[in-house]
Amino acid sequence: MIYLDNNATTPLDKEVADAMSEAFRFFGNPSSTHKHGEAAKAIIESARCNVATLIGASPPEILFTSGGTEANNLAIIGTAYSHEKGHIITSSIEHPAVLNPVKWLASKGFDETILAVGSDGRVNPDDLRRAVRKDTILITVMHSNNETGVLQPIAEIADVAKEFGIPFHTDAAQSVGKMAVSVQDFGVGMLTIVPHKFYGPKGCGALYIKNGIELKPILFGAGHERGLRPGTENIIGIAGLGKACEIAARDISCRYDYAKNLRNLLYGLLKESLDMQLNGHADLRLPNTLNASIKGIMADDIVTALKNEVAFSAGSACHAGVRNPSAVLKAMGLSDKDALSSVRLSVGKDNSEDETREAAARIIAYVKTKSL
Repeated sequence: MIYLDNNATTPLDKEVADAMSEAFRFFGNPSSTHKHGEAAKAIIESARCNVATLIGASPPEILFTSGGTEANNLAIIGTAYSHEKGHIITSSIEHPAVLNPVKWLASKGFDETILAVGSDGRVNPDDLRRAVRKDTILITVMHSNNETGVLQPIAEIADVAKEFGIPFHTDAAQSVGKMAVSVQDFGVGMLTIVPHKFYGPKGCGALYIKNGIELKPILFGAGHERGLRPGTENIIGIAGLGKACEIAARDISCRYDYAKNLRNLLYGLLKESLDMQLNGHADLRLPNTLNASIKGIMADDIVTALKNEVAFSAGSACHAGVRNPSAVLKAMGLSDKDALSSVRLSVGKDNSEDETREAAARIIAYVKTKSL
């Protein structure tokens, strides 16, 4: 099978798997002061340094979590818990791990503003500026969209946040490990990192919290991770996260170029033979991501038909026999018909040019049979 669903998750890198296997030897509790605990603690702190290096942070600014969802919840709800009430700004194309915490806070009396995006899938910083209020306590806008790969104007958003003194969080789950990410260049106060999106393990993640940002814990227990994330640390997962970050820092430039070339090859082959429309900004997007509407098909049908040959995603969800178009694509102004015909193909470092060509050929062949 040809795997082109790398935005959903990625295969575990062999170097990462080896690092995790090695970490199994260190069974001590990192909070213990004997040699077994100190050995386990050393793994955690080494990983913290690797994460910090990858994104241009300092190690004390990295906090380990169970994954991206917890990191996003901590950034959003942890900020809100520092206030009795207030106003939160986010965008209409966020992952549910951001939108749902914001909606939950709205049910508890906080106010929310959901920024629209243009047909290119990007937030307009001027809209953000107009949305800011005296009681705005947080801005949270993703760096890259998981469906379209579109990149948001993070530095411009950060400028607005800085002007008004508002904390700014970005969900960079899809970006870290696929392209260069610098918290200094972005100007963000918090940033979410998810290793299973760049050849690391699931069940582990990290949140960058800039020195000076005040958060309240959303879980309660002992004083692990600066008192913000209680629970004995997942040493095996953290070891894998650290190794994935070390590899990404080493390989990011060639990884970016390789993915972009494969993605462009795939798009060129499909575009040459099919009536299709690219969804999202043509240039300002992740190097590996192609989201397009293919005329004359239902995306769910082609994903199902080719599920044993090519693995990729549809831009819609089917529940109880009812097809629901992607909320992200609808927010960009696509019709239901175009949204329901959209597919997401996301290449990775383990894909080859030959299998990319083969995947395109199989997709084209299926669509041609449907049009006969």
